[in-house]
Amino acid sequence: MGRSKEQTYKIMSGVHSENTNIEVKLRKALWEKGYRYRKNVKELPGKPDIVLTKYRIAIFCDSEFWHGKDWEVLRPKLEKGSNPDFWVNKIERNRQRDSRINKELLFLGWTVIRFWGTDILKKTDECIEVIEETVFDCLLG
Repeated sequence: MGRSKEQTYKIMSGVHSENTNIEVKLRKALWEKGYRYRKNVKELPGKPDIVLTKYRIAIFCDSEFWHGKDWEVLRPKLEKGSNPDFWVNKIERNRQRDSRINKELLFLGWTVIRFWGTDILKKTDECIEVIEETVFDCLLG
């Protein structure tokens, strides 16, 4: 049985764009490794969740739903759900924006890393390894 509009509104209004549990988990892991960062840097395209300014690395912590992970699987589900036009267009715009932001940052000389939320939560160490390898690559320059 589906949710009422009020239930959906209440759930969606609780979704935050900053300091999400996935961002906090990755930031804590980076801090423990000795990395210092800035968060939600407004001066950069897309306002990256975590920025390692010293290495010019912009990190985004993307939730699977809002950023359309496995879009070829998610899209048909959304098309069968309530208000399909809104949701399909919303997620497609998010995906296009993510791609545009990646290109803008690369053009400005930044390295972009995007992690899916479940990877951050379940494979935090692997995410940190990716970041450390990227830092190492930046140092070799």
